[in-house]
Amino acid sequence: MTLWFVFALMTVAAIFAVLWPLSRRGRVDTGGSEVVVYRDQLAEIDRDMAAGIIGAAEADAARIEISRRLLAAADQSRHDAPVTGSLSLRRTAAIVALVGLPVIASSFYFALGSPRLGDFPLAERSRVADANQPLANLVAQVEAHLEKNPTDGRGWTVLAPVLSRLGRYDDAVRAYRNAITYAGDSADRRADLGEALMGSAGGVVTADAKAEFERSVALNGDDAKANYFLGLAAEQDGRKSDAAALWQKMLAKGPSDAPWRPLVQAALVRVGGTVPGGVSAPALPDGAVAAAQDMSEADRGTMIKGMVDRLATRLKTNGDDVEGWLRLVRAYLVMGERDKAMSARADARQAVANDADRLRQLNEGLKNLGLDG
Repeated sequence: MTLWFVFALMTVAAIFAVLWPLSRRGRVDTGGSEVVVYRDQLAEIDRDMAAGIIGAAEADAARIEISRRLLAAADQSRHDAPVTGSLSLRRTAAIVALVGLPVIASSFYFALGSPRLGDFPLAERSRVADANQPLANLVAQVEAHLEKNPTDGRGWTVLAPVLSRLGRYDDAVRAYRNAITYAGDSADRRADLGEALMGSAGGVVTADAKAEFERSVALNGDDAKANYFLGLAAEQDGRKSDAAALWQKMLAKGPSDAPWRPLVQAALVRVGGTVPGGVSAPALPDGAVAAAQDMSEADRGTMIKGMVDRLATRLKTNGDDVEGWLRLVRAYLVMGERDKAMSARADARQAVANDADRLRQLNEGLKNLGLDG
C-alpha cells in the first residue's frame, strides 16, 4: 500500500505542476511600453519646432524615423500581448484533469492488469526460461504452473506430448484427459490419449486405448494415427485379415506423400497383405525383392534376414550412411522385430550425433517411419 500511496502523490504533484499556472489570473502590463515613449517623442518634436530649436526639414525627418519605430513597436505589442481567457473555465479544466486522469488510468489498469496478482520474489523474477536448460526442468516449471492453474487447457495440451516423449505415460494420460476436459474434445487428442495408454501398457493396445481410438475415428474417420492403431489392435488379437483390410483402406484413401505411408506399408507386409498398387514396402533393394520372388517362403526369409544382418554389420563400421540406417530400421519393422528397430534407431543417432545435417536427415526419416519419439 505504501508504494501505491507514493505513486498517487507523484501523480497529483505532476498534475498540479502543469495545471496550477492555468488556474491563476493573467496580468497585463500597461506601463513602460515603447509605444508611449515614441508618442512622447513625436510631441516633443512639435514643441521644439514651435520654439525654433529645429527646422521644418529636421522635424519631418525625425517624425518619419520615430513613426517608423512607433509602428514596429505597436506591431510587436500586438504579437506579444498575453492571451486572456475565462478564469472559471481554466479552473474547471484543471479540476477535471486532476480527477479524471487518475480515474481513467485506474479503469484501464483494473480492466487490463492483474491487481490481485501477488508480488514475485527477486529470484522468481530473474528466472527466465532457457532453451538450453534440460527438458525436465522446463517440464517441471510447466507442471508447477498447472498446479496453480489446473484449468489451463492450453498448458495441458503443450505438456501432454512432452510427457509421452519422456516416457512418463501415466502422467501423459492424465495430461491428455485434462486437455480434453479444459481445451475441448478432438480426434487428435483422443488418438494421442490412446497412444499414451498404449505406452503405459508396454505397447499393447488395451481395451481403454482401443476405446479412445474408436472415439477418435468417430470424430474424424480419416485420422491416420487412430486407424493405424486400430489395425494394430486387430493384429494383436490375431485378426490379421481385418488389420490388413484397415491398412489397405488407409493407403488407398491417403495422400501419396503422407509421412505415415512407409509405416503402414511395413505393417501391411508384416500381416501378409498386399499394398495397393503393387508397391512393396521399401525395406530392401528392388533387385533383392525380385530375386526372392521365386524362392520358398523359408528361403526368402533366410535371404532377407541375411541381407539385413549384413547391412547392420556394415553400418557398425560406416555409421555415416543415413539412408542405410533408415533402410535397416525399416527392414526390422517389416520383419516385425520392433525391439531391433528401436535399438538400430538409437545406434544410428549415436553414430551421427556429431553431424548436425546427418542427424536432422535421420530424424526426419525416422519421423516418416513413425519413430520420432
